[in-house]
Order: sequence, then structure tokens, then C-alpha cells
Amino acid sequence: MEREVFSIKRKALRLNLDDTIYGTFAEIGAGQEVVRNFFQVGGASGTVAKAMSAYDMTFSDAIYGAEGAGRYVSESRLHKMIDHEYTLLVERLQEEKYQKKRFFVFANTCTTLNYLKNNDPHGWMGVRFQIQPNAPPNEVVLHVRLKGTDSIYQQRTIGGVGTNLLFACFHYHSNMDDFIDSLLDNLSTDQIEIDMIRVKGYLFKEVDNRLLALKLVRKNYTDGTIFGADKEVYQPKDVLYKKDILCLRGRFRPVTKVNEDMLRSGLQTFKTLVQNPDNISVLAEITLNNLSGDGEFDNKDFLDRAELLCSLGHTVMVSNCHKHDVLVNYLNRCKPNSIGIILGILNIVELFNEKYYKNAPGELLHYFGEIFMHNTKMLVYPYQPEKNSPLISTTNLRVPDNLFMLYKHLRHNGFLIDLKGYDKNVLQIFSPNVIHMIKHGKPGWEEMVPDTVADVIKAHCLFEYPCEVPTVK
Repeated sequence: MEREVFSIKRKALRLNLDDTIYGTFAEIGAGQEVVRNFFQVGGASGTVAKAMSAYDMTFSDAIYGAEGAGRYVSESRLHKMIDHEYTLLVERLQEEKYQKKRFFVFANTCTTLNYLKNNDPHGWMGVRFQIQPNAPPNEVVLHVRLKGTDSIYQQRTIGGVGTNLLFACFHYHSNMDDFIDSLLDNLSTDQIEIDMIRVKGYLFKEVDNRLLALKLVRKNYTDGTIFGADKEVYQPKDVLYKKDILCLRGRFRPVTKVNEDMLRSGLQTFKTLVQNPDNISVLAEITLNNLSGDGEFDNKDFLDRAELLCSLGHTVMVSNCHKHDVLVNYLNRCKPNSIGIILGILNIVELFNEKYYKNAPGELLHYFGEIFMHNTKMLVYPYQPEKNSPLISTTNLRVPDNLFMLYKHLRHNGFLIDLKGYDKNVLQIFSPNVIHMIKHGKPGWEEMVPDTVADVIKAHCLFEYPCEVPTVK
């Protein structure tokens, strides 16, 4: 059945008229934009136990404690707010009339566009809530980036998405597709970007936050999202800010020894290009088009790949940045020191394919300019189709004659760099062959993937691996 979309006001009123829902609104930074919706529609006395805004930093520190990093629009601040307010709510409302209440705390810490219009408007918001009276609480946290050039407009957007979030917690918690869809009811991606969502609690014990990260990208709520080796999702800027970012783009279906060799040799080369090798953040990036070859998304296939990458200790980025310039522009929002992108030489062939640059005059130069203007290097892994065939690298790659001077410029000025120290013994390992062998129980694929990957594939029957391997004649 198709979900009915309610207006922001109607959602606030429905929550106000539910006499079992009762809690606190704590909002700092951009004003009390969410609770304003509940006061304006009427009936708020049945829902709002307390509404507060500790706007002054001294007051905020006195209530919630100081922030070591001095960042008040942060996940750390949000959790301190939720913990403090929920503890007070439960401790102070012990009388019998509250025994049938489902308590909640809504909190946010946001910054809108400043007077000079030179900041990055964004915010954290979250809800801790009971779905039954006296039940253990559940929690949802998300991070948003605010768009537009008007701070009043951004404040209204905060009020809308916050109301949508609280309504979703009580009405859509059993269907995460509806939950995420509803976050932008009566709003649009032109107003706001949601680049992280994390849920926890017994209501969400079957929910994998990595799948929620994928949903955000699929629904175009964001261009990319990140999760770590610990399988937890993170706000991208928190992970990548002021880092030297090294990104390996691939399908990882499955992770092979070639992928690991690309990362190893890529990291070895990248360390020679940056000032502080200890400041490097390494990403394994999967684009949506690499997850939906036939136009359909397979959640299990995605989690299979995620499981392998996490087991190897990698930080994973899921993005819809099919084109390299889009990826670079996305990463540049995190204000990195430099960016390195590891690519196979065949990807460079595609980069110089003229068919992609026939739509507008100057498109090719604009495209390369967008890629390389942000201190970006492409680190190129060679290709050898057969054991005894010539090795193809940037030194002998053939490009169209009319693009040769551009190609020569990029090579000679260090924008395209051949990787050194690669393992010649793994160059004939190709993922499609490995997948075919895994599916059909053919021996020998284990030697083509890292040992940990082979163990995980067998233990969890990933990629249709037949757990009872048939005898191969």
C-alpha cells in the first residue's frame, strides 16, 4: 500500500493529539525551529514536557559539559544533549500519570548561513524514544547539510526535517524505506542533503546501518556516504577533514589480490607525494552503477562486498559519483590537503574516449580542469591481458592524436602517475573469472583472493558460493 504523505503541520498535530507521546525538545544553534511547529498547530501541552535552547556557549557548557574540540555543531554535542535530557526526563517524571507515556527527547545542534555567507551550514539531529511505556529506548541520529542562500529558509527546512524525523520514529520505525522516504516529505534535495543516518535499539536490531547508508545514496539524498571497518556509518567530513585522501575505485566483487595490490602500491606511491604520510585516509569506493549492472539493486550482494571490505579493515565509501570530476568535487567539500585516485589503466582509456566529450565545446578541458584543480593525482595501475603480452602503462598507452598533447601535459606534470612496486604475479586475476569459479564451485579461486576473503566467502556462502561444493569433473 502506498504511503500517505502528510503535511508538516499535520504531522505535528497528530503527534500532539497522541496523549501517550511526551518529551523534550532541546535545540541549539539555529533556534527552536522544530518545536515551533508543535506550538503553532496547538495541543502542544500534551506533548512538550520542556523546550529549551542553550544558545550561549557558557550556558551550554554548564548544562551539557564542555566540548574538547570546541565544536558545538557535532555528533559529540548531540549525544551529550540527548543523554542529559533523557536522564532528566525519566528521573523527574515518575508520577503515576506518566506511567502510560512514551517518552522521547528530540535534540539538534545546527548552524545556518552566517551574515558573511562564508560558512558551511549543516546540523546534527537525533531522537531517543520509547515505542511502549517503560520500554528501553531506541535512537536515530542523522546529519544534514543545508542548501540555499537564505538563513530563514534554512531554519524552516530544519523545522520540517526535524518534525518529519520525530513522526517517522513513532509511525514508520517498522519500515525503513518509508522511514527514510518520509524524512523529506514536503521538502526536496534542493533544500537539504542527508549524508548520514544511524539507528540503534531493539526496534532496529535487524537493521544494518550500511544498508541505510546505501538507501541515502540511492534516493539521491546525498552523493556519498561512508562506513568503517567496524561496520558503523560516519559523517564523511568527520572522517576526511584536512586529510590526504587516497581512494581506490572498484567493484570489489569480490575483493581480489589485484585490489589489494592496487591499494598497497598506491599507498606506497601516495606517501611519497604528501607532506605527512600519517595523515592519509584510505577509501575503498563503490559507485551505484557498480552495484546495479542490470538496473536492479541486490542488498545481499552489496552487503557481501561490504562484509569483505570491512573484514580487511577498509573504510568504504558508497557514492553516485560515476564521473571522476563529481567524485573529486564531493571529496573537496571535506577540505582535504590532497586527493589521490587509484585507477586501472583501462579507466584512463575511458577517460580519453572522445565519445564522452561531444555534447558541448570545451567540455573536455572543463572536465579535466574539475578533476585536477584540487591538488588531485591519478595513480595508474598497469594492465596485462595475458602472461606474455606487453604491459600497458601510461608510457605506452595510445590516445587519440588530437588529445595527445593534453595527455602528455598531464603525464609530464605529475597528474597521471604510474604505480611502482606492483606484483606482476597477480596481473592476470580478473574479477569476473573469480566470481564464475566461486558460483560453480571450481577450485583455484582461493589463490586469487586474500586469505581472509576466501575464509569469509566460505563461512558465509557469499556470492552464491555453494557451501556443499560439488565434485568438479
